[in-house]
Amino acid sequence: MSTPRFLDQALFGELASQAAASPRKRQHHNFHAMEEPCHRLAVGLQPDTYIPPHRHLSADKAESLLVLKGRLGLVIFDDRGEVSGTRELAAGGECVGVDLPPGVFHALVVLEPDSVLFECKAGPYRPLGEGESAPWAPREGDEAVPAYRAWMASLFS
Repeated sequence: MSTPRFLDQALFGELASQAAASPRKRQHHNFHAMEEPCHRLAVGLQPDTYIPPHRHLSADKAESLLVLKGRLGLVIFDDRGEVSGTRELAAGGECVGVDLPPGVFHALVVLEPDSVLFECKAGPYRPLGEGESAPWAPREGDEAVPAYRAWMASLFS
């Protein structure tokens, strides 16, 4: 029998530190084994991370996101890359999360250092496939990322 694993301040602090030290400025803590049908993870996020606009086309890839600590900005896009909605997600705030259906282009921008997100979606993990990356947005590592991330953050100021 497994032992309970807690989403507590010790875990949040560990994830924040690891995210700050990571080149990608984020750190995952999986509560699932990769072959499990339900993936559950906590993610430590720093403001310099880039989560590019993307969507999940598979009918079983809805994803639920809950902010456990800090603040994130959710940006929803249409298929042409126009912003169709924004929402601030904040721990203890008016809106703490979102349940995203498959097929919706979305991105997150970190609005507060040491933010922590809980994510749940169907497994197994698979990289983004054909038509799931936003063709209008820079790819991770592209020199245009800092300006694009700053633009997304400006939607919440």
